[in-house]
Amino acid sequence: MPTMLTSIGLPVALILIMIGVGMSLTRDDFTRVFKQPKSFLIGAGCQMLLLPLVAIAVIALTGLSGELAIGLFILSLCPGGTTSNLYSYLAKGDVGLSVSLTAVIGFITPFTIPFLATWAIAFYGEQAQNFQLPIISTWFKLLAVTVFPVLIGMGIRTKWPAVANRAQNYVSWFSIAVLTLVILSICIKLGDQLIEFIRLAGPAAVLLNIVTMSLGYLIGQQLLHNDAQSRTITLEVGLQNGTLTLLITSTILENTTMSIAPSIYSLFMFISAGLFTYFVTKKTGSVIENGQ
Repeated sequence: MPTMLTSIGLPVALILIMIGVGMSLTRDDFTRVFKQPKSFLIGAGCQMLLLPLVAIAVIALTGLSGELAIGLFILSLCPGGTTSNLYSYLAKGDVGLSVSLTAVIGFITPFTIPFLATWAIAFYGEQAQNFQLPIISTWFKLLAVTVFPVLIGMGIRTKWPAVANRAQNYVSWFSIAVLTLVILSICIKLGDQLIEFIRLAGPAAVLLNIVTMSLGYLIGQQLLHNDAQSRTITLEVGLQNGTLTLLITSTILENTTMSIAPSIYSLFMFISAGLFTYFVTKKTGSVIENGQ
């Protein structure tokens, strides 16, 4: 059952999730990049440069190695998760910026992940010859489960906007449910090894999330001087597409151990994002009350 869930159910579920993402997008979500280039470039830089660099530092600091290190680094290469748009709305962030970052980076990362993941396998892999990531086939697989479904979703929105508006409300919750089921299946598959792997990979996964969210917020505040956009960048950096990461580690690489750090991160990120959203909205409420 766990094997069937990861090998068949996960790709199908991810395709459905990405179709849902596409149904939430419009042309304005892409043209907004040119209207607000500074905020987009800072957000993209935090997502595509800061996150992998911090991952490398965290791996070195915590002494993570082998498959556990590879899994955490692959997570850092993936785009923001579909729930980042929801959390951005709840945190009173810049939802338009959040959607633009999710959309554009989601189109870029299928081209960057195979190359950088191959480097990580060679660099961190203690037995790298056992983990082969064919770049071309991986590239096509990622396009098939991310880019093409998004384009299909955008086509559905163009032709049937009412259907798209109704469906997109369920995408974030569906992605959370899928992610939870996959993580549970990984835990079952690991059995007695689970506790030891959590002990080894847990601190690194939690530290990566806390450090990147903190840096994302500080960078946003210092360079943009816009609290709403700073909140959005924080959540885009913190909420990764764990479903895509687990597709790569569990289905393409067929390695359960590589899935441990991404699984821990994926569970913890909802806690940290929830706490962040609570505190910033409480702060906003206090400012409004004081202003009155």
